[in-house]
Amino acid sequence: MKSSSFRKAATVAAVVAVVVTGTAGCNRTPAGEADRPTVVLSLSTLNNPFFVELRDGAQAEADEKGVDLQVVDAQNDSATQSNQLATAASNADAVILNAVDSDAAGPAASQLNDAGVPIVAVDRAVNGADVASFVASDNVAGGEQAAKALAEAIGEQGEVIVLQGVAGTSASRDRGEGFTKGIAEFPGITVVAQQTANFDRATALDVTTNLLQAHPDAVGVFAENDEMGLGAIQALGSRAGTDVKVAAFDGTEDGLKAIEAGTMSSTIAQQPGELGALAVDQAVKAIDGGEGDDGPSDQAVEVITVTKENVGDFS
Repeated sequence: MKSSSFRKAATVAAVVAVVVTGTAGCNRTPAGEADRPTVVLSLSTLNNPFFVELRDGAQAEADEKGVDLQVVDAQNDSATQSNQLATAASNADAVILNAVDSDAAGPAASQLNDAGVPIVAVDRAVNGADVASFVASDNVAGGEQAAKALAEAIGEQGEVIVLQGVAGTSASRDRGEGFTKGIAEFPGITVVAQQTANFDRATALDVTTNLLQAHPDAVGVFAENDEMGLGAIQALGSRAGTDVKVAAFDGTEDGLKAIEAGTMSSTIAQQPGELGALAVDQAVKAIDGGEGDDGPSDQAVEVITVTKENVGDFS
């Protein structure tokens, strides 16, 4: 559980203005009427604690606002997600879309546009289609923060391995961009390997094992999410937190426990529950016609670096 002060600050910072054209809510049930609006939450995967927390936050907000939230799991398959979105085009008042792949989601999202179904993108961008709002953490800033935290943990010297997320996702791209920018400020550090582990713990275990064989002198690992960081910790065994420092991203319960245990040196805390709740809030506004006339709003939600020193504020 994150601290109440952090939740309040991030929630206030995450107020998003959304605009939807008059056709976006055409023939849809306004949220204020007796019939409950139907919102489809299309998640890339539920085989990841981060998205489970996002779903739970969305469900709590939907219950409070009287929204019928229908959750579908694409199981990290773009074709599956496209089929789910095609179904949503005919039975949803709005769709909250967490894309498997930001580019691959475009055509199906365009069909939602054609059907007049407003889209709120959450955590990952959607390319090639119009969205009412994009609710996400500031992944570039988080990547820079992760680089600084890892550099401090390894004494600003040594070789580092990077575990990348699912190729094609804005989250992986932006976190990687931020980390690359941040680590460049430390000339004593060299990134010796970068490889995707698909945001998956088991995959990261295998990838890290192989990369450590090729680069036995590595003293740091940056994983673009906690799940991959935990997989790296498994691969490192007793070296995790001692010979090799692991920095990750998300602030999930398991990630925070690893920091408390000393096997993970830092993580960049997001608020998946708050992201889910905010996405539902924006979907309701979009169904009702939106607010303002300044076009789609991208909202970068603040992230916080968590280390051994402040993990107690989040657990």
